[in-house]
Amino acid sequence: MKLLVRVIEARNIPAMDQNGSADTYVKLKVGSQRFKTKVIKKCLSPSWCEEFSFKVEDLKEQIVVTLLNGDKYFNDDFIGSVKIPVARVFDSGDKSLGTLWYPLQPKKRSKIKECGEVLLTICFSQNNSTCDMQSQVENGTMSPSRSSTSSVMSSPLRSEEVAPVKEEKSSKEKLSNLLSHIFGRNNELIPPAASNKSTELPEITETDDSEASEDKSEEQSTSSSNFEELMKKLVEKDEGTEMPSNLPGGVMLDQMYAISPSELNSFIFSNDSDYLKQLAEVQGSTELQVGPWKFDTESGSLKRVFTYIKAPSRLIKALKAIEDQTYLKADGKCFSVLASVNTPDAPYASNYRVEIQTSISPGPELPSGEETSHLVVSWRMNFLHNTMMKGMIEGGARQGVKESFEQVATLLAEKLKVVDIKNVGSEKDQALASLQIEKQSDWKLAVQYFCNFTVISTIFMGLYVLVHLFLAMPNTIQGLEFGGLDLPDSIGEVVVCGVLVLQAERVMKLISRFMQARGQKGGDHGVKAQGDGWLLTVALVEGSNLPAVESNALSDPYVVFTCNGKVRTSSIKFQKSDPRWNEIFEFDAMDDPPSTLDVEVYDFDGPFDEAVSLGHAQINFVKTNISDLGDAWVPLEGKLAQACQSKLHLRIFLNNTRGSNIVKEYLTKMEKEVGKKIKMRSPQTNSAFQKLFKLPPEEFLINDFTCHLKRKMPLQGRLFLSARIIGFHGDLFGHKTTFFFLWEDIEDIQVVPPTLSSMGSPVVVITLHPGRGLDAKHGAKTQDEEGRLKFHFQSFVSFSVAHRTIMALWRARSLSPEQKAEIAEEESDDKGIQMLDEESSLSKSDDESENRSIQSEESGSFLGLEDVSLSVVYSSVLSAPLNFVMELFSGSELERRAMDRAHCVNYSTSPWEVEKPDVYQRQTYYKFDISVSRYGGEVTTSQQKSRLTDRNGWLVEEVTTLHGVPLGDYFTLHTKYQIEDQASRSMGCKVVVHFGIAWLKSTKHKKKITKNIHANLQDRMIVMFSTIEKEFVSGKQKIQS
Repeated sequence: MKLLVRVIEARNIPAMDQNGSADTYVKLKVGSQRFKTKVIKKCLSPSWCEEFSFKVEDLKEQIVVTLLNGDKYFNDDFIGSVKIPVARVFDSGDKSLGTLWYPLQPKKRSKIKECGEVLLTICFSQNNSTCDMQSQVENGTMSPSRSSTSSVMSSPLRSEEVAPVKEEKSSKEKLSNLLSHIFGRNNELIPPAASNKSTELPEITETDDSEASEDKSEEQSTSSSNFEELMKKLVEKDEGTEMPSNLPGGVMLDQMYAISPSELNSFIFSNDSDYLKQLAEVQGSTELQVGPWKFDTESGSLKRVFTYIKAPSRLIKALKAIEDQTYLKADGKCFSVLASVNTPDAPYASNYRVEIQTSISPGPELPSGEETSHLVVSWRMNFLHNTMMKGMIEGGARQGVKESFEQVATLLAEKLKVVDIKNVGSEKDQALASLQIEKQSDWKLAVQYFCNFTVISTIFMGLYVLVHLFLAMPNTIQGLEFGGLDLPDSIGEVVVCGVLVLQAERVMKLISRFMQARGQKGGDHGVKAQGDGWLLTVALVEGSNLPAVESNALSDPYVVFTCNGKVRTSSIKFQKSDPRWNEIFEFDAMDDPPSTLDVEVYDFDGPFDEAVSLGHAQINFVKTNISDLGDAWVPLEGKLAQACQSKLHLRIFLNNTRGSNIVKEYLTKMEKEVGKKIKMRSPQTNSAFQKLFKLPPEEFLINDFTCHLKRKMPLQGRLFLSARIIGFHGDLFGHKTTFFFLWEDIEDIQVVPPTLSSMGSPVVVITLHPGRGLDAKHGAKTQDEEGRLKFHFQSFVSFSVAHRTIMALWRARSLSPEQKAEIAEEESDDKGIQMLDEESSLSKSDDESENRSIQSEESGSFLGLEDVSLSVVYSSVLSAPLNFVMELFSGSELERRAMDRAHCVNYSTSPWEVEKPDVYQRQTYYKFDISVSRYGGEVTTSQQKSRLTDRNGWLVEEVTTLHGVPLGDYFTLHTKYQIEDQASRSMGCKVVVHFGIAWLKSTKHKKKITKNIHANLQDRMIVMFSTIEKEFVSGKQKIQS
């Protein structure tokens, strides 16, 4: 008997390498037969889709599946394994276990407990007759045992290819065990007629030879009861797994309908529904034959197969399609079905399968109380074999799937009520709609506020004095009194007057506080946010057990929220320890995702006194999932708050109103700061990054660098940079070091020059604010007396790029505009001083020194580059005017032709953007022609141009980074073009080009590299500017003619 095992994919694999990934492959063993898959490098969710064939002679054997991590220099690392008895496969209803996730088991005493899961399809082949094998041999269809099947994933596999058969003598014991087991299964042998068919996928036929199989399917259908009962069984077996993510091919349908998820599931997938028949009519499909849903009690999967003839298109004739549907998720509220579609008559059909995933989840409740369902359909091409026609096949399939689901959307819109997502209140809207501000009249509030002993006693004493003045007779003038001045005549009168003055002062303060507080009655509640980006909404519901600083055990609290330098203030609640606000605050949209929200509760004490803090809290959006903040009680910190166990009831929502565009815009902004192209990372990479540091889903990776963390001993790892955090991960002999801190936690970043202890590499020293980043303390090298942690990073492969990226992100996140301007001014001054020193050392004239100093002060330093010694590589006086020569830096067709003749292929530029007044910046990209460099190589440059201050001309500075060239990460190339009008000539300009090399790492090949670059750059300058001159002359001749 032949056993087929298909290894599809794996998930949740632990990181085994220092880079946070793994080079995984699978080994399979049945008896003495062994196979293994290909190695998938740097992936924690690998996909193989490979099939293996085993010859089974003893049902007591086991299928051993082992997942390993490949190692280039040492033994491969064991990750996990699973064992499946062969008898379990044979005892199943259709000799198949279907497609199941199998949890991998670790070794005994292993530190790694969660080894992930592997998705396998295991079944016995139905092609068992000797005559069938012989016929396939004669037809030349034999192939090695290792093959990629053309069958669908969720149905029993049938191999299109048969392994070579050798005549072997099996032992009598094995043969007797096999025969007794077969005949003990109620004679469930497959008739010989079944093996005479070709090895196509299972399909529903109407031939006489398939009557037995039809009878069997009818029996299974009647025994498995109806669709609702099958769904109940499936729901009971659900283990609470998450909904599968969308397939990588893209989303073809994303719509919401006014129907419950279970009803929508029944409408689309129930055999009693007419949906498939109606869809076949709309799409023009014929001969629709739908098989029953079959429930496998062991695997817990529910599946069915149906066939139809697809309508012909302009390019493809009518084709027979076989669709296999399998439930991946069903818990009563969420449903997910994977369909694998095969068209065996299509060209290259054995090389691929089209997979479509239908996901149904609950949507928000309508205002009428009606339930809604969110339907998402995604797809992908699953290539089983490599083929040169892969791109063409995928493009054609994408267009066909798109047209098909446009028809599906039309049909569903006719049968179901479509709900506009924009008109449906989100969870945020529903949570905020329930908040109603408690309205209270000013008179009632005044009575509540002024009804205390101080006010009542003052009023009583005042009335008492007034009545006394009315009844008493005026005293005669005595002592030091004179007309108009009546002094107290006794100590008692002095005391009474003093008490009256003090009481009156206190009452006046109360009135002043009350009037000031009423002016802050509404606070910032209801003020709508402006702009698009990251929109933060905070709902302040109520407070509990707020401390009091007054003797009456009550306070007048109000709350101040601070995020990214923006402040929102609540109204004041008088004489409350458990105040209720029900106020909503919106922060104007932010370009950068916020990291923290600071909350401070104050006791109002009048307009002239400093407010007393009752407690504070900080909400970290990086360490907390935003969904958990939708309705949360936040404990307050501080001596008073902790003593009273004070809390605030908040509802916090963070939304991105720009979608994925905000990530692209953020990366574009960082490219300007860094001076280098930053590629947008794939969703899989971002997901692995989020999982490594346990970050929320909105966090995205910007760049990562290999480096060493310097503590007592250097630890090699990777430094990860995102919009809000800087993190490090290292793995040394299984001991993992992982930490991160916020950009806002950083107080200072310094660069220490290379030393012997740093292995000749500059060291980036990051100092945190006192008391910040304590979670990352285990990665710090030192901590000073004030509690500042210092982290040392060194041995970057490309130090210049890493340092510029770190500085750009830090400045963007943690520095105020004033601090940024101050740093830019300091750098500009430093560059001006360096240029003055260099000019004086070269004995230049005073006028030239002054002009260059002014130029440095106005244009500023270029991208924070280090001082580089420049030398002239090209100098010439051209006959073309200045404006025409500057076309070489305009992104025009003339620039592309000149660069192409200089052997710079695939040349592209970004538009010039204003960096500051009269200073413009752009990026360029091209590849070296093979005639320039046998290695090819890619080039990215950052250019900055500005006008000359004392002459009519331009200064263009350029920083070039080489990729894919040996030792290309050891240096950057700095070029400066100075183009100016010739005053002595009516037409023409002078061009002087300087160049220099900034060495990032030391190498013994410096002289050779410098000589090579100088020669190539000189040749390129000659070609470029001669092209410009020729184009000008030829254009001038055409005008004259």
